[in-house]
Amino acid sequence: MGVPTLPSVLLSRNGQNAVIDTTPDFRQQALRAGIERLDAILLTHGHADHILGFDDIRPFNLRQQAALPVYGSEETFRTIRRAFAYVFDDGPTLSSVPRVSLHLVEEPFELLGITITPVPAQHGEMGVLGFRFGRAAYLTDFSELPAGSRGLLSGLDDLILDALRDAPHPMHQTVEQALALVQELRPQRAWFTHIAHDLAHAETNARLIKMGFPQVQLAYDGLCFEVQVT
Repeated sequence: MGVPTLPSVLLSRNGQNAVIDTTPDFRQQALRAGIERLDAILLTHGHADHILGFDDIRPFNLRQQAALPVYGSEETFRTIRRAFAYVFDDGPTLSSVPRVSLHLVEEPFELLGITITPVPAQHGEMGVLGFRFGRAAYLTDFSELPAGSRGLLSGLDDLILDALRDAPHPMHQTVEQALALVQELRPQRAWFTHIAHDLAHAETNARLIKMGFPQVQLAYDGLCFEVQVT
């Protein structure tokens, strides 16, 4: 079994692709998935494990001869501008740098021909974004989901959500907290992500079934499913 990579998502529709987060493993993930073009990047927040692969978008810039739109919050963009100052300083360079256009997310927007709905959450004291796309949603790295955001998550077929471990953590959900949210939101299926090494994969999946949650399993590298968008 290979070493698991950090959480991210590839959205593909009609020959176009968007990724949620550019982790330090982004290059490896893109090669493994065979991504030949990239049309947009969505960022959940600016922590290192979700943005440090940002520089590896350059091959797509060069191949497509276009800047890539990046969607996120102002707080995330402040971090991106600091961490990758050479991208935004407009100074002369002898090498290529990522070419991007930043798009502040404050309301639903169109991408890949569908509506993407931002789902605000709290990651400890940091505001983060989840995203709903059709009848699926992705919510990594959060400890609290406001009531208004819960209202955006009804009628889901698939919910991918943070469940770090069993022991409490100030910035992440526990398995118990994630299961309580699954019971409230009632998606057809739920996939736990941002999993710590504490959760042995097969054993945890078996435990979830035994607890009466056969529709809940741990996510894994290469997990694919179709999403209804109408």
